[in-house]
Amino acid sequence: MAVQFNNDWQEVLDGEFDKPYYKDLRKNLIDEYKNFTVYPDMYDLFNAFHYTAYKDVKVVILGQDPYHEPNQAHGLSFSVLPGAKIPPSLQNIYKELQNDIGCTPVNHGYLKSWADQGVMLLNSTLSVRQSQANSHQKLGWEEFTDEVIRKINDKDEPVVFILWGNNARRKKALITNPKHKIIESTHPSPFSANNGFFGSKPFSRTNEFLVENGLEPINWCLPEEV
Repeated sequence: MAVQFNNDWQEVLDGEFDKPYYKDLRKNLIDEYKNFTVYPDMYDLFNAFHYTAYKDVKVVILGQDPYHEPNQAHGLSFSVLPGAKIPPSLQNIYKELQNDIGCTPVNHGYLKSWADQGVMLLNSTLSVRQSQANSHQKLGWEEFTDEVIRKINDKDEPVVFILWGNNARRKKALITNPKHKIIESTHPSPFSANNGFFGSKPFSRTNEFLVENGLEPINWCLPEEV
């Protein structure tokens, strides 16, 4: 489970994988994958990094942990594999997307087109046991993703951080660079979407900020076919 990135994240996170906490995390992960059903597939754990190079990050959408049922998680927060049923949280994201900027909901939940445009789809915790939400919360992932947020915070170019839910909002203190913008709300889950997620307009607010800073806006409307 040695980590090799296919882009500049390799240099940005150089040394992180030699730290004691990560060595412990790696050992625990090996045990978890050996003894339990864990999502996503171990080869998909770092897809958020593979699909969005550090130099290209314009937006970070930060969630809690991966979907915990079969054939869903593939390493991008809130995204599911083509052919998978669209989870309730993502259905709510699509509702807000339509109400905010008029994107017609598609019949799949594959968000890679966002990642390809510089939207890093990151979870606070990158793995989970089947049917046990937040089961890997104490494994050491938070320390790793804290460092990832610090590295993105160090970027000179403006970045929008979209924090959905309490786990994501705990990272707010790490975002100190005044060049960046934070958009936060409750989680899009059916349990909390009505308490601040709906109507938060994260997509239009993100694009307004990007355009104001001379950056290309994100095409949030997903392709109908994947």
